[in-house]
Amino acid sequence: MWQKTSLRTRLNLLFALVLLLGLAINIGRLVLEAGPRIQAEDESVVRLAREFIDASLADLKGSPDPELKLEAIVDGLQKLRHVSVTLERDGIAKGAEPDSAIDSRFDAPPEWFVTMVRPAQTRVRVPIVIDGRPYGTLLIASHPTDEIAEIWDGIVTQLQVGLAVAAVLLILTVMVVSRALAPLQSLAEAMTDIEAGRYDTRVATTGSAEIAVICEKLNHLAGALGGAIADKQRLAERVVSLQDVERKEIARELHDEFGPYLFALRAHATSLMRMADAAAPDLAGLRKHGAAMLDQVNALQQFNRRVLDKLRPAGLSDLGLEEALAALVRFWRNAHPDVTVETEIAEPLGSVSETVELTIYRVVQEALTNAFRHSGATQVNVTIAPETAHDGRAGNATLVRVSDNGTGLPADHKFGLGMTGMRERVMALGGSVTVASAAGGVTVEARIPGGTVEAT
Repeated sequence: MWQKTSLRTRLNLLFALVLLLGLAINIGRLVLEAGPRIQAEDESVVRLAREFIDASLADLKGSPDPELKLEAIVDGLQKLRHVSVTLERDGIAKGAEPDSAIDSRFDAPPEWFVTMVRPAQTRVRVPIVIDGRPYGTLLIASHPTDEIAEIWDGIVTQLQVGLAVAAVLLILTVMVVSRALAPLQSLAEAMTDIEAGRYDTRVATTGSAEIAVICEKLNHLAGALGGAIADKQRLAERVVSLQDVERKEIARELHDEFGPYLFALRAHATSLMRMADAAAPDLAGLRKHGAAMLDQVNALQQFNRRVLDKLRPAGLSDLGLEEALAALVRFWRNAHPDVTVETEIAEPLGSVSETVELTIYRVVQEALTNAFRHSGATQVNVTIAPETAHDGRAGNATLVRVSDNGTGLPADHKFGLGMTGMRERVMALGGSVTVASAAGGVTVEARIPGGTVEAT
């Protein structure tokens, strides 16, 4: 049940509990101190009454009528609080105990309190001697009922005042907590809107400093999600567009390349059939047409190899990523023997998906193409390695870095379709591509996620 209680209710209940606990501790302290306090007050009153009686009895000496004066003293002693004085003489008691029983008060304390704090009654007997002969005894008896009632009244008053103060503090706390936590409702509503896809939702940065920071973070998160979704939509549109461009390019190449070759093969085949039907076949003509057809078939095979390489690099499926990259580097070394190409490929690179392998290959292919065509570099370095996590273990991505020592990119350079396609291909996998250009050349770095795993 406590887990289902709101934060506002929890804070209010905890604060109310703290207030009540503090008030209970204070009242308990007063109750525990009441007994010793009443006992000390009782002893003090009896002691003062004894001193007063001793001083009064000293005045009897030399009095013309000691008995009359003693009766006046006893009558005056009846006015003392918390104590009663009784004259005992010849078995007769004069001066009844005052009627101060707690039960007679309308605001009498409860019986449990009286039983807990009432001390044992203190009785002191003071003998009276007049002119050398005994004249009875004065009995001093304590009556702490008024003191008990006064202490109880103090406890009740403090309890009432404490409850009133606690109620005021609790009301103020409820108001402050409600005001401080009010932005949480806005945060919850904003999260619901974001979950529903309304990424333009924003919340006001109000409330305490901590909640204001959360509001700012939520606004930033909503903006980031909105941007990511927009990028994803643009990427999907771009992928479809690139697919159409690739299909059109392949269709154009098939039309421009396959069409003439097939037409030529058909023409040569027709000539061969016509010559074969002749009465005397022309062997030289047959050889000529056969050689021409063989040349056309070889050209078709080369063209077919180029198309397949665009769709899927040769050797990538059969030989693996490392061999395919090595073949790609050898091709550029042979084509440009004056350029030094250094490669550093982690061994083993790890087990990655087919899509990640193809993406790594395309990144290196496009970066090398740009370096050899545009940079005028004399040295190109290719580095491929698994990402290293903070603990030194292999991460879940592959890092690709291709750098050259060429002239760099001009300030107004705009990336072409190849570089744009490479970036979008990597972004489609959740990775990133950065291109840094300086006077000393261009560096292309790509982080390609794909769950690299150590070889087993």
